[in-house]
Amino acid sequence: MVSFLIIKYLILWTLYDFQKIYYPVLAAVGVPVNLMTIIVLSRGKCGLSKCVTRYLVAMAAADLLVVITDLILRQIPITYRSQFTFLSHIPVCNSHAVLLYAATDCSVWFTVTFTFDRFVAICCQKLKTKYCTEKTAAVVLATVTVLFCLMNIFWYFFYTRDYMLSNSPWFCGVTSGAIYSQIWAGIEFLHYILTPGVPFGLILLLNASTVRHILVASRARRRLRGHSSGESPRDPEMENRRKSIILLFVISGNFILLWALFLVFVVSERMWFMVYSSVYLPTFVREMGFILQLLSCCTNTCIYAITQTKFRQQLKNVVKYPFILIVRLIK
Repeated sequence: MVSFLIIKYLILWTLYDFQKIYYPVLAAVGVPVNLMTIIVLSRGKCGLSKCVTRYLVAMAAADLLVVITDLILRQIPITYRSQFTFLSHIPVCNSHAVLLYAATDCSVWFTVTFTFDRFVAICCQKLKTKYCTEKTAAVVLATVTVLFCLMNIFWYFFYTRDYMLSNSPWFCGVTSGAIYSQIWAGIEFLHYILTPGVPFGLILLLNASTVRHILVASRARRRLRGHSSGESPRDPEMENRRKSIILLFVISGNFILLWALFLVFVVSERMWFMVYSSVYLPTFVREMGFILQLLSCCTNTCIYAITQTKFRQQLKNVVKYPFILIVRLIK
């Protein structure tokens, strides 16, 4: 028992030391990477439809807000507590919480809306022409944004204005009437089920349905092409579909893998606080959950660069442009 406790604390303190380097580096990478992604995609030269571009730009913008509100304004001050004691004199923690959780919810649910859009595009041909449009994407994204901004207002009343600079279990002070309230506990528990619990289920269901449809359609298409004479064995339609599916599955798979541990911990932590002590998980699980969850806000650019040739080219052009401009000014 003693050795297990020693191992837990060793892991925890190792993670704390790792976070002191990891979080600043991730912030230094996350802000420019997401900004460049927004710029590159907004140019509309990546060979993606306007509808898909809308979703990917929205996801990058939401990830950028999470990097700012969560990584830079919450996790780094918690990691370097002694350097950020001045935050105790800036009583805006409950307002900060509303922005942070709204941005996080939007980041997660934009992934869901993108997955649903691709499901419709591939599996529902009759609905595709009406739903998979730039206008519909704008309406869906605006609706999700407004909805989650309104839903997260409750954090303003759950938290106090004072920063605690801790993740155990909240980073702001909690109002005395809420900390042991079954009603507030239920609302908070529902929040974590809604984000990211429900998105997990929806993404898995939509992707499973998409895979099934693709397998059936591919077999039928191969049979038809097998009976046709004089056709090239190369199938451009299936190649385009394959690229679209790779992008979809890598984005959604990345989300599920990096959010899974965080979801398990926050649900178990709230249940433990409600005196369900059998579901307690070690604190280092929470810290690992935060590390992976925040990493998810900086990985989509790498995914686009790996899976999309035109995105790589446009990204190179954006990176080169300032240097080209400097050279022109010198000449």
